[in-house]
Amino acid sequence: MSVPIAPGRWPFLGHTPALLRQRFAFTDTLPRHGEIVRLYLGPAPVYFVASPRLTHEVLVNEGPKFRKGAMFDKFRPFVGNGLVLSNGDFHLRQRRLMQPAFHRDRLAAYAEIMRRAATDLSDSWRAGEVRKIDEDMQSLAVTIVGEALFSTELGKAAIAEARRSIYVIIQQGMIRALSPKFVEKLPVPGNRRFDEAITRMQGIVIEVIRDWRRAGTDRGDLLSTLLLAGMTDEQARDEVLTLLTGGIETTALALGWTFHELGRRPDVEARVHAEVDEVLGGRPVTVEDIPRLTYVRQVVDEVLRQYPLWMLMRRTLTEVDLGGVRLPAGAEVIVSPHALHHDPKSFADPDRFDPGRWAPDRVDAVPKGAFVPFGAGNRQCIGNRFAQNEIVITVATLAARWKLVPVAGRPVRIKFTSAAYPDSLPMTVVPR
Repeated sequence: MSVPIAPGRWPFLGHTPALLRQRFAFTDTLPRHGEIVRLYLGPAPVYFVASPRLTHEVLVNEGPKFRKGAMFDKFRPFVGNGLVLSNGDFHLRQRRLMQPAFHRDRLAAYAEIMRRAATDLSDSWRAGEVRKIDEDMQSLAVTIVGEALFSTELGKAAIAEARRSIYVIIQQGMIRALSPKFVEKLPVPGNRRFDEAITRMQGIVIEVIRDWRRAGTDRGDLLSTLLLAGMTDEQARDEVLTLLTGGIETTALALGWTFHELGRRPDVEARVHAEVDEVLGGRPVTVEDIPRLTYVRQVVDEVLRQYPLWMLMRRTLTEVDLGGVRLPAGAEVIVSPHALHHDPKSFADPDRFDPGRWAPDRVDAVPKGAFVPFGAGNRQCIGNRFAQNEIVITVATLAARWKLVPVAGRPVRIKFTSAAYPDSLPMTVVPR
């Protein structure tokens, strides 16, 4: 079975210019050309999987036949062999070691960190002030993941360094992942900022780990779970960097976009406020409230649908039959959550924000593989429940007290890197 080649291929550079210049606008069009489309990153061919059916095959049914792909190889020298990047038996062993950190009792403890951090943010706001909500949510996400990871004074220095460096690592890292290898050697400002940020983050994390070794006590944080499970300093460093980079971006963006959507949809906002008032009755939110905040969770799922990560990559370990196409061993495969989430065959009028898609009587109509904000199968994000709880707890805490109103004359535009970022998100804080 022949595989169509996507339009826009350049000599020598392949589709890399289209990917870097057009981003989502390019990959969202690829499902029109078939369930599998061939792209070229420079001279290297990759297979873009463009349907929910085949995405489910790659991530779930045939998941053991794939490992992480070329994009992740680019990150490995800098953030190590953590759970997101590792493969095979090592990955399975690390995942088992980390799983206790995300059990129900630990999630309940993290929920208190989330509530306290969101309350501190809420208390810092003043009626009528204009806040940069994107920056507030980024700082909040770093605080929550950082406090869950580190509970010591030295851990506070690591959290401060994460605020400084993590977004440089994430955004510059995506540019490296899609560019030929020689680009990362060029003496340009982006490369210098990336290298310096990685060096700083690795240094402070190792310092925190050595401090823990000297004390050798269970502090109830994520780092204690990793080290008490028997990880070496290097393994723990890699997993901490993975949790920081993987545990911040999706959550911070989802929170920023949630308040943006609530601000421009008074009908949705009114339903959120009514549900929060009814469920909480003026008291602080707890982890037990999350299942009862059903409409808030619909809003969160719709935000995760509309503003997901751009793409994931996998590499075949052996020959794989994918939808009648024989992929050889070593073939690179791209899956784009954004393209899947904006495919009108799965989601009618996909650019419209509609939390009703996730109502109990409609959610079953979503095809398998069409909604993958945290991946799927044995490589699904281990912290997906942590992230979902964090978003719901933060929305409930802030919405119980405040309305966030868009600033007139300051339209929000999207800038594309590894996900859809707002160029800025100014909103006025109004007491309810």
